[in-house]
Amino acid sequence: MDLSFLAIQALNGLSSASSLFITACGLTLVFGVTRIVNFAHGSLYMIGAYTAATLVPRLLELHFGPVTFWAGILASAIIVGLIGVLIEVLLLRRIYGAPELFQLLATFGVVLVVQDLAILVFGPEDILGPRAPGLRAPVEILGRRFPSYELVLIAAGPIVLGLVWLLLRKTRFGVLVRAATQDREMIAALGVNQALLFTGTLFLGAFLAGLGGALQIPRVSAHAGMDLSIIAEAFVVTVVGGMGSVPGAFLAALIIGQLQAFGILIFPKSTLVVVFLLMAVVLAIRPYGFFGRPEAVGGTHAVGIASSKRSPYAGLIALAVIGTGLSLPLIGDAYMLKVATEILIFALFAFSLQLLIGVSGVVSFGHAAFFGLGAYGAALSLKWFALPMEAALPAGLLLAAAGALLIGGFVVRLSGIYLAMMTLAAAQIIYAVAFQWVDVTGGDNGIVGVWPSAWASGQVPFYLFTLALVTIAVLLLMRIINAPFGYALRAARDSEARAEAIGLTIRRHRWLAFTISGAAAGLAGGLYAFSRGSVDPSLLGIPTSVDALTMLLIGGIQTVTGPLVGAGFLHVLRDQIMPLTSLWRLLLGLIIIAIVLVFPRGLVGTVRGWGEERS
Repeated sequence: MDLSFLAIQALNGLSSASSLFITACGLTLVFGVTRIVNFAHGSLYMIGAYTAATLVPRLLELHFGPVTFWAGILASAIIVGLIGVLIEVLLLRRIYGAPELFQLLATFGVVLVVQDLAILVFGPEDILGPRAPGLRAPVEILGRRFPSYELVLIAAGPIVLGLVWLLLRKTRFGVLVRAATQDREMIAALGVNQALLFTGTLFLGAFLAGLGGALQIPRVSAHAGMDLSIIAEAFVVTVVGGMGSVPGAFLAALIIGQLQAFGILIFPKSTLVVVFLLMAVVLAIRPYGFFGRPEAVGGTHAVGIASSKRSPYAGLIALAVIGTGLSLPLIGDAYMLKVATEILIFALFAFSLQLLIGVSGVVSFGHAAFFGLGAYGAALSLKWFALPMEAALPAGLLLAAAGALLIGGFVVRLSGIYLAMMTLAAAQIIYAVAFQWVDVTGGDNGIVGVWPSAWASGQVPFYLFTLALVTIAVLLLMRIINAPFGYALRAARDSEARAEAIGLTIRRHRWLAFTISGAAAGLAGGLYAFSRGSVDPSLLGIPTSVDALTMLLIGGIQTVTGPLVGAGFLHVLRDQIMPLTSLWRLLLGLIIIAIVLVFPRGLVGTVRGWGEERS
């Protein structure tokens, strides 16, 4: 490994870092001012790539020289900036004061909508953009060839950093952006037009996302799916650098770029782990990133189950639900029982997350980690130790509980978006391990042949077995929610200062709740493995975590039964309605956005609110 090779690797790392910074810089600015966790930032990046790949070739046909290429790149970025303004006016402006969970799900709804719209507008095929005029031939560095366009990208990052610095330091708009990043309430008190400020910031953030995507067209083709691939790394850069800190984002991008360039040489099977491991380590040492500031703790965004009297009809409703479940084998066919089994499993998965979000106020973006650990724990127990289902399920539960205990020790030290991103980092690390540890987990092929014991192999016995376990688990969780421990969690959620003043050990309570929640999710994962007969890394992925959050949102975060209703609604929607159209992502995204805007209390919460108003 000679010096020239190391130099080329370092340059590759700088090129990747520069591209990543341009995109992440926009996300950093948007969060710093608006406090919006904009999951749709990756969609803007994708639109920028698609727009440039379509627009630039047409401009080059005018034969005005290399300037048309760069004019097309800038024009694409401006178009994306205007799309960002449209999203801000129609959606984001209505959820600025909402909890992080609602913001995340609303912007994830935008991601789903944009994915289908991009295919409708640009087509399903990948679009490869033209090479930059005058930069097609490689240059020689220390005897090795290096793409000349990569050198332009290396320079683009510092140029964008310098221009953003000048904007923030030398203009009135920049001064307001910096002031809003540090104290948004004071900006409002001084009479600054926040709506205009937020719109301008969204334009700038979307412009940078579009610029980052447009600059990629000579390197990679524009394709559906590049939005999710970039948003995870952009989140890491933003969080590691410190939410709202542009210099922090630049430093984080440099470190990540070099880790990716040299990490593949040192740990060729750990490339997916490195980025999220960096975020986990940084947050464990510096809870607010390199240059971040502590978030104000006031409980203003606390949302969840209130401390109220138990309904006198709760017992009758529970008996009716259980009775309906027991009678289902008498009236339903095998397909209906299969669907009901999956609804029960995902209801338990969502209910386990309710203990964290609805009761503890702990927002987890990576709850799929424990669902997947439970599934893999059961599958590996069956594969490697030949344990029967009766022993494999507790093994999966214990593995998920152990993972939650370990991760929770770091998570409970954090708060707000940093806490949520730590859970995401942990989930992505476990996902990467499952994906790349092929000898043990089977890699992306997963593990097959995970079948129940003989006595539960039929559809009816396994359904009744699942119904019994889910009922017991949900009743235990409800008992915990309504116990003094649950009320202590509510107190810490609503006001940490007051909870500490009366002697509650907040971290210990949240750590225990995190472990219990992970164990319940692990049980759901184990049941899902046996119901499907296989496991794969997708069970640990971001979409699985978003599914659990969506079930909570649909059912109602402020209700105990909301996760159960949300799981059933989402499953029926996907199983019965979405197959009727190829635009199922567009449909689901619009439904999620509508629920956030129109029914923020969810289906159960809305119905309960109507009943309270009538009484």
